Amino acid sequence: MAYVVTDECVGCKYTDCVDVCPVDCFHEGPDMLYIDPEECIDCNACVAECPPEAIWADVDLPEDKLQWIEINGEMSSKYPVLAESRGDKGQPTDQPS
Repeated sequence: MAYVVTDECVGCKYTDCVDVCPVDCFHEGPDMLYIDPEECIDCNACVAECPPEAIWADVDLPEDKLQWIEINGEMSSKYPVLAESRGDKGQPTDQPS
């Protein structure tokens, strides 16, 4: 099992989840964050920290979100690791704090 970021993250990029992640599995794309399924240790810490509720366990994804498993795997390999949050806790990166 791994966790995935879904479309609720598009355009907001809160980074609260990055603060609680014990490994470097988050990657920052231009419009959202992605989780590398190979690095995710399934700890569940990020889920409660995601204000838009965009993070799901891959086994719990609704049918209309299953494509996000592949999207996270693909996109996390294209974008750099985000090892620490950006901006104030709870603020999207594209808006002033």
